[in-house]
Amino acid sequence: MGTLVATRAPLGRQLRSELRWIVRRPRTVIGLSALCLVPLLAGIGLWFALDGDGPAGPGLAAIISGNGLVLPVFTLFLALPLLLPLVGAIWAADGLAGESQHGTLRGLLLSPVGRLRLLAIKAFGVATMTLFAVALIAVVGAVVGAILFGGQGMLTLSGNTLPFVDALGRIALTVALVTFQVWGVSAIALAISACTEHPLVVMAATMAGVIVSGVLGLFSALDWLHPYLITSGWDDLVDVMRDPLPTDQLWHSTALAGCYVLIGLSLAAMRLATKDT
Repeated sequence: MGTLVATRAPLGRQLRSELRWIVRRPRTVIGLSALCLVPLLAGIGLWFALDGDGPAGPGLAAIISGNGLVLPVFTLFLALPLLLPLVGAIWAADGLAGESQHGTLRGLLLSPVGRLRLLAIKAFGVATMTLFAVALIAVVGAVVGAILFGGQGMLTLSGNTLPFVDALGRIALTVALVTFQVWGVSAIALAISACTEHPLVVMAATMAGVIVSGVLGLFSALDWLHPYLITSGWDDLVDVMRDPLPTDQLWHSTALAGCYVLIGLSLAAMRLATKDT
């Protein structure tokens, strides 16, 4: 009698395969290329705005002159309300609904890979690509900002100037905070993706939820609801540009996004556990 050979592929190989599958899709290449244009266009627009009198704009744009390391932070906050959630929703939609639409999810559900393991692999792919997309915007923004506006330090909204190394730390912190917010949206998108075979439904439902959440946050009569809206803490992320760094609102917004991650993945796991092959 021959020895039994395990048929389950190593986890590392499965994770690498998932990442290769995402990266090789044309829409991924196009999407990442488009994301690179965001800091470039924002930087050029602010550079032309500085030709006039006064600041280039309100908020972070007002301190951009001679302060190029602010550009990656400004660009990430600019992309957070719509662009980055859309990118995360696209990858989440392709992860489960796209597989189901093309008939490949059935084979994955029948394979020796457990359903929770399959969800973890899909979530890993979405999370990794989201982190890469946010970091890509930050890197391009830092380079463009340094070229157009200089990058010796970072002037904060508190009026203090951070040295170069500390400025890079603030940019890295912004990348982490923004990524975690997008993970919250992507987890909900994965839950929706597990319930349908149509990726467009996932993207539309996810973006509708983000937009509705932002609109509800504008009504003072719904103050009781605001702490539970996923977009409620996004404006508070600008605290990363203050010195000393206030952490209360940053922790609150991160914890809220973490709750959405747990809720989204839990709903996706329950749906996959009962999904017919």
